[in-house]
Amino acid sequence: MPRLSHSAALILKALSLGYCFGLDVMEVTGLPSGTVYPALRRLERDSLVESRWEPEEEATAKQRPARRYYEVTPAGKTAALAATERYPLLAHLVTEKNA
Repeated sequence: MPRLSHSAALILKALSLGYCFGLDVMEVTGLPSGTVYPALRRLERDSLVESRWEPEEEATAKQRPARRYYEVTPAGKTAALAATERYPLLAHLVTEKNA
């Protein structure tokens, strides 16, 4: 399992709590897009997250570009737990969505 940087661990934690697209993750973590999107690509490359594009019709109906949704894989959940042990403050930095 890859050793996660603090920012990647924070992003993984946000995803595991229900924040599922880049802008959501940026807002809840306070990280800039230049950190979030490359980290999401690395997390996906390492099979810790999977992504899918929102259907174009749904985005068009809401008059915005299609979003890419990210979901934590089982390996990602294990990595998120390990990261929370390594970085105990993660548990307090990101709160559960709709909490």
